[in-house]
Amino acid sequence: MNPLAVAIAAILILALLETPLFTVIAALSIACLYLMEHDLLALQTVLIEMNRLGAMPVLVALPLFTFVGCLLTETRSPQRIMNFIDALMGWLPGGLAMAALCSCAFFTALTGASGVTIVALGGILYPIMRRKGYGESFSLGLLTTSGSLGLLFPPSLPVILYGVVAQVDIGRIFKAALVPGLLLIGVLCIYAFFKQAATARPEKATLGVSFSRVKSAFVDGIWDWPVVGIILAGVYGGFVTIAEVSAVVLIYVVAVECFVLKEVSFFKTLPSIIVESAVLSGAIIVILGVSLGFTGFLVDQQIPNRILEWLTALSDNRLLFLAGLNLFLLAVGCIMDIFSAIVIVVPIIVPIALSYGVDPIHLCVIFLVNLEIGYSTPPVGINLFISSLKFEKPVTLLYRSSLPYLLILLGVLVVITYIPWLSLVFV
Repeated sequence: MNPLAVAIAAILILALLETPLFTVIAALSIACLYLMEHDLLALQTVLIEMNRLGAMPVLVALPLFTFVGCLLTETRSPQRIMNFIDALMGWLPGGLAMAALCSCAFFTALTGASGVTIVALGGILYPIMRRKGYGESFSLGLLTTSGSLGLLFPPSLPVILYGVVAQVDIGRIFKAALVPGLLLIGVLCIYAFFKQAATARPEKATLGVSFSRVKSAFVDGIWDWPVVGIILAGVYGGFVTIAEVSAVVLIYVVAVECFVLKEVSFFKTLPSIIVESAVLSGAIIVILGVSLGFTGFLVDQQIPNRILEWLTALSDNRLLFLAGLNLFLLAVGCIMDIFSAIVIVVPIIVPIALSYGVDPIHLCVIFLVNLEIGYSTPPVGINLFISSLKFEKPVTLLYRSSLPYLLILLGVLVVITYIPWLSLVFV
């Protein structure tokens, strides 16, 4: 019996037993390298890749933005942002739904985790939407699918991680993802508008925007707006690197939340937030390090080339390849969290996609949009189960509630996939 096959089978069993992911990937890397090379020196590949990872300046942004996201979840900042957007759009049919979409996208961009958005904002927004007359199915579907919308916007952790793994400029990825990200939100806002306009209007009728309310909400969040400005100016303006942006944002948020607004105690609450963010970002970095070692094995054994030969034997049509890629990535998004999918799948698909003539920046956008949608795709999309637990509803109801949004997002995915200009216009 092939010892490599036995080792891989044993490691898969460990994965099914919920062994920590970094342990599974590290074991897989070591087993593959040693059993294929029969030389302990081959194991140095893992250490070399981890050392190379640690030397990347951009990696600093990952733990810093993670800390910012964890810190903001403990404040009223998401609520203030939501109040301002609602003041601007709440008078429209479906205005509260549009405000919820934009707020969830903003919060997900900061935290990098859609599950956190559903738990933190969903608990606030769901009862408000129900009191305002929005249907149960409409509200559940909107909050479930909007939990992952912000993954394309800065300072999204998945974008940073993708850039590190694929060795693509992170600033260019954020610029490329801007139009597709806005398109996703815009289409869902249009759906909410016409959905509510076609039914009894839930909001209290008004003649338009209440400028006094907008001014009050803006002033209430006056300390939050510099965070948005720093991120947008730093990422899209090209004045500083993403690592420098993360450092400036972190210093500002800590200073404001601990010493100006005093929503977080510097001595009592901040240490626990530091530990929480360190555990999260540390886990991602360790997984990334051992995964790069496994990537070295895949390259040495020419696995992507073999897959490419098999695919081109079936078809060398780029359009068919993109369709198959979307189906594959949607399935990946259902069964894996986005961080694991990036470190495991990206090294395999990038060389194959490049061989089909797909632009690497466009590929990144396609990849991230697919995984966004995969979070809410039945039967095992993780957002569906998080929403089921948070709102105490059967998961079958979440399936039905999310279906209209899912179909809309899939339609936008097709447009983004086959019109590369949308992703490359600012690159």
